[in-house]
Amino acid sequence: MSSNSSHRAGGHGSVLRRFLASEAAGGVVLMLAAAIAILIANSPWGGLYHDVLHASTGPTLSEKLGPMTLHLWINDGLMSIFFLLVGMEIRRELVDGHLATWEQRRLPALPAMLGMAFPALIYLAITRDVPSLGNGWAIPAATDIAFAIGALALMGRHAPLSLKLMLVAVAILDDMGAVAIIAIFYTSALNLTALAAAAGIVAVLLLLNRCRVTALWPYLIGLVALWFATLLSGVHATVAGVVGAFLIPYASGVGAAHEAHSPLHRLEGALSPWVAFLIVPLFGFANAGLSLGNLSWADLFAPLPLGIALGLFLGKQLGVFAGVVLAVKSGLAVKPRGVTWAQLYAVSMLCGIGFTMSLFISGLAFPTHPELMEEAKIGIMLGSLVSAILACILLRVVPKARDEDPDASSTKPAGLS
Repeated sequence: MSSNSSHRAGGHGSVLRRFLASEAAGGVVLMLAAAIAILIANSPWGGLYHDVLHASTGPTLSEKLGPMTLHLWINDGLMSIFFLLVGMEIRRELVDGHLATWEQRRLPALPAMLGMAFPALIYLAITRDVPSLGNGWAIPAATDIAFAIGALALMGRHAPLSLKLMLVAVAILDDMGAVAIIAIFYTSALNLTALAAAAGIVAVLLLLNRCRVTALWPYLIGLVALWFATLLSGVHATVAGVVGAFLIPYASGVGAAHEAHSPLHRLEGALSPWVAFLIVPLFGFANAGLSLGNLSWADLFAPLPLGIALGLFLGKQLGVFAGVVLAVKSGLAVKPRGVTWAQLYAVSMLCGIGFTMSLFISGLAFPTHPELMEEAKIGIMLGSLVSAILACILLRVVPKARDEDPDASSTKPAGLS
């Protein structure tokens, strides 16, 4: 390997290590925020918790949403910043990271696709007798990358780096699928005037990009305008975040010199801690508050929570693992170095943690049915919790690969390149 390629690989390793560290720490904070929300929701302050979240704060930004509430500001406003960061991570990986070539995308692509299809099919099979629940098919289809990486980080030496890279690659492609689902299947009647305005804003941002404008402030103004136009258009406002990420100039390459001249790198670095330690935990706190006081076995086995729980727990592990097996056995990709099939199965199970994205999609699936959203929370909590616990137990008890080299994947994941 040349010195230039060594620097490049080392730079990618540094970026990846920072990404894994931030996602892991953010996942732990998210777990704490969700636990606090559940505790408060089941305390004497439970009523106050719900009243504050849903109290009207104004203004009315769109007729569809009505007067803004704290809950709406978090879900439709702050979460757009989360999706902007998701979009920047996706773009970086596709252009200059571990998904930059078709060879690198071969292994995670099939597990990501089957890992979304199997949960949806299980959900639809269980809820088939209740047509009103059909709109929730996508709830168990997405993986929460922060939660999953956080759980994997707790495993320490039981989870080799190549396994973490596998999880990150699958989850990033999973995020792309989730964004596409939100844009296509959870878009209401379109306001063509607002949609045209959004298209015009995209054109302006593209022009700025082509003119090599590297100052951040024009793009930030454009992103806010794009968010508002998208909100009015009927397309969910968070989609503006992902679209906007692909309109910010990105200087390909790694290292301090590249990052200093790359607006996308600068914005991503500025937003990452805020998203990881404030926005996502705040979303978890605002959406995870589930009252357990009157919960019965019948509630757990109702079609909606059962479909979501089994979709996350069974559908995810079966879909992701089947995708890995098919990709490897067909010769499409090679198995990552230093990991066993049992470890790959455990990380497939870990993909059943759907917390943040599942909660988000449940709000889109049943926006006018709070009772269904509460039932969905039961299934999301149950499926995610069982997936996390059993996956972590499995990772601890299965033997590691005998030929495992801790540094074997320090620069790039085998099987992804």
